[in-house]
Amino acid sequence: MKIAIVYKSLTGNTAMVAEALKEALKEKGPVYFGPPEGCPEAELYFVGSWTDKGSCAGEIGEFLRSLENKKAALFGTAGFGGSEEYFRVLSARAAENLGRGCTFLGSFYCQGKMPPSVRARYEALLRDNPGDKRAATSIENFDAALSHPDRADLEKAKSWALTMLAASAKKEG
Repeated sequence: MKIAIVYKSLTGNTAMVAEALKEALKEKGPVYFGPPEGCPEAELYFVGSWTDKGSCAGEIGEFLRSLENKKAALFGTAGFGGSEEYFRVLSARAAENLGRGCTFLGSFYCQGKMPPSVRARYEALLRDNPGDKRAATSIENFDAALSHPDRADLEKAKSWALTMLAASAKKEG
């Protein structure tokens, strides 16, 4: 089976997950690993993105819309994480971009660290509004995200990739 791992990573978090998928699928010999540009035809696409305003990056959305009658599994990272419900929402928003006739196999999302400039923005909000619970919660979330994706996240991603591969094989039969 021809497998492509296509992704965009802004801060390196999604790239870490993509590398874990590549490691898990190495015996299947992915035919492509990298950004959407230049991706060859494949039977199964693992498509990953950083979270941009509650959805996938625009470039990834365009790539997903270009697929027709393909099998796809989506992965990504989000600075605001920890909630499986939030990850389901992100997955659903990204999957809405899938082209005509595509089979959506499933998704994997995990939390990812954010750039220090994000924390500075939250700190400024809190300085300007000392009682702002949202700003305080955002700082707590930022700090919790600093270690992600961690080893456990990457191991889960590997396991998920193999599950998606098995699901893809079942869809063929």
